Amino acid sequence: MALQPQVALPLQKVFVLGIGNALEFYDFFVFSYFAIQIGHTFFPNSHGLLLTLATFGVGFFTRPLGGIFIGRYGDRIGRKPAMLWSFGLMGLATAGLALIPPYSEIGIVAPLLLILCRLLQGFAVGGEIGPSTAFLCESAPPYRRGLYVGVQFATQGLAVIAAGLVGFTLSARLSPAQLDEWGWRTAFLIGATIVPVGFYMRRYLPERSHESAHLNTATAKEQVPIRLIVLSLLMLGAGTITTYTIGYMNTYMQDTLKFSTNNAFGETILEGLSGVSFALIGGSLSDRFGRKRVMLGAIGSLLALLLPGYAAIGMSRSVLLVYAVSTLFNALYAIFSACVAVAIIESLPRSSRSGTFGILYASEVAVFGGLTQFIIKWLIEATGNPMAPAWYLSVALFIGGGAMILMPESAPAARHADLAR
Repeated sequence: MALQPQVALPLQKVFVLGIGNALEFYDFFVFSYFAIQIGHTFFPNSHGLLLTLATFGVGFFTRPLGGIFIGRYGDRIGRKPAMLWSFGLMGLATAGLALIPPYSEIGIVAPLLLILCRLLQGFAVGGEIGPSTAFLCESAPPYRRGLYVGVQFATQGLAVIAAGLVGFTLSARLSPAQLDEWGWRTAFLIGATIVPVGFYMRRYLPERSHESAHLNTATAKEQVPIRLIVLSLLMLGAGTITTYTIGYMNTYMQDTLKFSTNNAFGETILEGLSGVSFALIGGSLSDRFGRKRVMLGAIGSLLALLLPGYAAIGMSRSVLLVYAVSTLFNALYAIFSACVAVAIIESLPRSSRSGTFGILYASEVAVFGGLTQFIIKWLIEATGNPMAPAWYLSVALFIGGGAMILMPESAPAARHADLAR
């Protein structure tokens, strides 16, 4: 049976999904931002931060499994049920993580339980991205898909803001000892208590994946070209390395530049604000001018500014300069990340869109993102060079930019303009 046209979902209702997405990613980001305090709790030795960052990376290895099982579930049963499953699993993992006793009480069992919760978190987030991004694309009018999918990344910026505000407030009101003992746990419990709100909001979203039970059967033979898979992985890889390199700035400020915890969380809040604004701007611009033009402009600008920006930070050791540079970096990243996501998702067959995008995204995150912060910390220690993050990210951006050049244009407006010429 042929798929019947759908009425586009109003943008204000799309933000309901986005808020739920923000709650889920908040839990994931909090682990990164409280890496130092978590290290003191579960790895009480001189390599605590490095071991914590390795544990943070462990959570990425189960993301492909989440993309496979929950993403494909979204193709077979529906986007909304898949999103509810991923959201519930994230809430369970986050609550469990907050309640694990410290190493001083239960010994080696404590870091093992920490790893188990991180694996479950990774599974949940890996299952979230495919169904939710497919839902946004399918909810949009054809000439506004970039803006709608931009909501996905804008609300991840909201998650960064929320995590930064919570961290900023806790670090301002608590002593370092209190932050190590129970302050970081409070941040996770806040995320866990908001899970019922997300369930309520998502429950009443309309299902967008099917107009009939025969949709998947009718289109099951559609194949995803290998070229599209390779280019998608390279572009998503560049985006993921950028995400976690910029996200490491919080830890970089404390561990390498020796700024206070409070100053570091101030940077996180600004990072989130720029992400919210510029993901929507990037998506909207790509609807008008095309995906390729916008994402190449943003990634090229970031590549040109990266080394000078890190050099300026290292020489000045100015908090305000760190804020300005990291905000600019994140704004450029937000612009091209929204373009990359919509370029891939609208190029995939609808019948396998949720599962394929979820697997692609989760797989490259497992390979590139899971080890990024660990590699950055190791490179800084091994070389003694605080510029190591900039060099590492520059290589990733160069490769990702090459893939963007080879990626076919997918925006309807840009394709029609090309045909008119």
